[in-house]
Amino acid sequence: MNIAESSNNERVIRHLSPSSASTFRQCPRRWKFRYIDHLPDPKGVPALLGTFVHRILEELMLVGASERTNQFARNTAREIWPEVADDPDFKALLLDDEGTRAFRWQAWNLVERYFEMEDPQQVEVTAAEQRLEVDLMGVPFLGIVDRTERIESGLRVTDFKTGKAPQNRYLADKLSQVWLYAAALEAVDQPVSEVRLMYLTGKFIDRKLDDSAVENAVNQHFLTWKSIGNCISDSRFDYKLGPLCNWCPYTDSCPEGLAEAERRYGPRL
Repeated sequence: MNIAESSNNERVIRHLSPSSASTFRQCPRRWKFRYIDHLPDPKGVPALLGTFVHRILEELMLVGASERTNQFARNTAREIWPEVADDPDFKALLLDDEGTRAFRWQAWNLVERYFEMEDPQQVEVTAAEQRLEVDLMGVPFLGIVDRTERIESGLRVTDFKTGKAPQNRYLADKLSQVWLYAAALEAVDQPVSEVRLMYLTGKFIDRKLDDSAVENAVNQHFLTWKSIGNCISDSRFDYKLGPLCNWCPYTDSCPEGLAEAERRYGPRL
């Protein structure tokens, strides 16, 4: 479809997820390359590592409390591994045997850190990897909630993170994702009392339900959706230059991004 022929973004994209919205805010042109032009966006080690660990934890959360043991997680990792190894994105990493072993150990270390942070047998899981498709202020929202759990004050949303915990100046952006989940769960009559970012590198970030923060996150999501619509209508997606240009998978398709990367880090070989 030629985006110039579309009168609004709903004809081009069916929904807007937190990650898609974040990509657009980071750089509208990168968003276009990925979600409209569908250019390849190969996953690197951090993303593939996160997917592998999330799969292990998902299976762990889906079984009965008494079965949530370290050994169950270990067995699950072994069962899932062939799928990871056969993934074209993983193969594209071209890891040798030593690199592959390091990848698996890094994933397992994160799982072990999880067991150090909480006892999964004490968690009253109500849902794992829950898919939510709801309308938020007219925006077709899509999100996958890692876990919801019953706690003393009600229901808590927990989002597992395999990267480093953010500095305080970036925390609001990270929390916006779980605030959106809270809004989406409210829309399906599952009101949330708390949200949690669980960084498997060793840090919990907990917040009581904050109606103002939820409202701000939903408003930002709406404004992002509106901006996407304007870009589609105008057939114009501006670029945002910065240090991330060097790691953008579409730099070769973006002359301005390539120039910025070379200005910062030197000519590419």
